[in-house]
Parts: sequence; structure tokens; C-alpha cells
Amino acid sequence: MSASTIIFYIVSALVLVFGAMSVFTRMIFRAAIYLLFSLIGIAGIYILMNMDFIAALQVLIYVGGIIVLIIFSIFLTHQSGDKLPKPLFKRIVVAAGMSAFGLILTLGVFYRTAFKATTEMGVDHSARNIGRQMLDYHHHGYVYPFEIVSFLLLAALVGCIVIAVKIKNK
Repeated sequence: MSASTIIFYIVSALVLVFGAMSVFTRMIFRAAIYLLFSLIGIAGIYILMNMDFIAALQVLIYVGGIIVLIIFSIFLTHQSGDKLPKPLFKRIVVAAGMSAFGLILTLGVFYRTAFKATTEMGVDHSARNIGRQMLDYHHHGYVYPFEIVSFLLLAALVGCIVIAVKIKNK
């Protein structure tokens, strides 16, 4: 086993552990911090794949923007030290069932896919190629889906703030 493979397994394990801790903790501020560490680990995986530009975007957008926004939202609602309520048993059972279904579906697709070694050239993941693909309106541009996702994230953020303010005023 090479050193990069060992580092990949270590970083992947850390991403999974911090992701699980983010989901299962009842302290909301700690959940945001665990999510921060998980996203930094994903940037580390991008670096191991020689995708430095994507890793920089991961850190800049998700770690530097989204997580900071989540932490500010937590502090603005004055609930940074509060514990989240215990989930209902019924919801736990439904979530476990849906997770098991998703895992079975993913493994089914994985085992049915025939992976073949290829000698074809890989996709160019340079900043220039990514920029051209993002702004190319004629062939397969991604600027419209990118903007739609940004509006969706903005709407979700506004909705979260409205719900948090309503809960706080009760």
C-alpha cells in the first residue's frame, strides 16, 4: 500500500466520523463545527486527487462561506449552547429505514456497474477548463443550474431564519 492510499483511508475515515458526529450530536454549535471538519476533510480528498482548484473552491465556498453563515445563524438566534430536542422514536425508525434503503440501492447500482480500465485521456480539471464549461451557454453550460442552486440555498437560509425566529418567540 502506498502512502497516498493510507492517507486517503485516514482522511476518508475522518470525514465519515465527523459527518456522523455532526448528525448525531445534540449540541447545535458542535454539529456545525463537526460539519466544518468534515468539509475540510473532503477538500483534503480533492487534494489527494490532484484537483487543487476544486479543493480551494471547497474551502472557500463551503468552509469559508456556508459554515460561517451557519455559525452566524446559530449565534443570531441566541441558541448556541442549547441542546436540540431528542428525536422521536418513530422518526428514528423511519430515518433508519430510509438510510438502509438508500444503502441497498447504492450497493445494487455499484455491483451492477461494470468498471473497466481505460486508456482514454481523463477530463481536464484545470481552472481554465472549469471556467469555460461554467460559462459556455451553447453546448453544456452549467451557469443556469449553478444560479438555480444559489437561489435554492438562499431560500432555504431565509426559511431557516424565519422558522428559528418563530420558535424563539414562542
